[in-house]
Amino acid sequence: MRPIIAPTPVEPVVAGRTPTFSVIIAAYQAAETVARAVESALGQTSPPHEVIVCDDGSTDGIERALDPLRDRIVFLSQANGGEGSAKNAAAGAASGDFVAILDADDLYLPERLEALGELASARPDLDILTTDAYLEVDGRVVRHAYDETWTFEVADQRAAILERNFIFGHAAVRRRALVGAGGFDESIRWTTDWECWLRLIFAGSRAGLVDEPLARYRLHEGALSSRRAAMLRGRVMTLEKAAATADRLDLTQAEGRILEGSLAAQRRKAAVEEAQELLCDGDRDARRRSLAIATGRGHDAPTRLKAAAAAIAPGLARRLMRRRRRRSWVGAAGVRVTRRNVERQSGQRSGSGRI
Repeated sequence: MRPIIAPTPVEPVVAGRTPTFSVIIAAYQAAETVARAVESALGQTSPPHEVIVCDDGSTDGIERALDPLRDRIVFLSQANGGEGSAKNAAAGAASGDFVAILDADDLYLPERLEALGELASARPDLDILTTDAYLEVDGRVVRHAYDETWTFEVADQRAAILERNFIFGHAAVRRRALVGAGGFDESIRWTTDWECWLRLIFAGSRAGLVDEPLARYRLHEGALSSRRAAMLRGRVMTLEKAAATADRLDLTQAEGRILEGSLAAQRRKAAVEEAQELLCDGDRDARRRSLAIATGRGHDAPTRLKAAAAAIAPGLARRLMRRRRRRSWVGAAGVRVTRRNVERQSGQRSGSGRI
């Protein structure tokens, strides 16, 4: 039996049949990688019910890249509408019991759907399923998706999902529950998974994990997960939507306080990242933004000191920051990647958009 991490059932459960899985791939400018992603889904020890690729307005020849596989997949094409739109289109065409997400530049390991099927059969009370994964840079494993800095929540999934997205992004979601919740919010172009899982969990869904690395999640510069300011703005939008619909979500007072604190923290992080982007770009507004951080509430002392230095000497701060960004970039789960080697950024635990 594979190791499973999941909440204790509310009522006794009886193992059921193994459900079917429709693998959906939202693809944008992914001609170089999408065929391998599809092949990893088709090559499962427990074959998928179907594989559906939605091209979200790409211009790099994705359709040609998939020509050798076209008779084995469902291919959709649409004008660029963002990640949520492409996932909704693919999920709308799906007919499996579960919709299993795969990013166009990542891979399933061969036993992933088999493992998810075992979990779904053993725990038919769960609507959201995922596994651990390897995080990779240039083919080199950096770490597992789950470790001591980013854990899968069991005790209180409602409270936890307000703080961070603890569900690894290649999740499988019960199609009936996804459709019932209205799918992915297409107005949120980043962290759309987190916002969807939040709605599902507050509607009564529960999530479970097969605690084995059964996917390869590739970190590379230019991926959504490395666009820090955009990802942080997406987190803020996700939590602002939760706050605006608090009555509908039926938050307890304690959950309301958690949401308020989480939203404030993400706003602070977004403000810092946006100020740094403006500084690197030489924008005239960078000094004002830096000064607001230096004199504002909520930021820690080191952050305020750095912001004050940027406000006093923006030219010097810009050169130092550009030099640092030439040397390295930050991907999902806070992994810092250098141009010459790979190192793990330590000490930070935060909710990610993609994982």
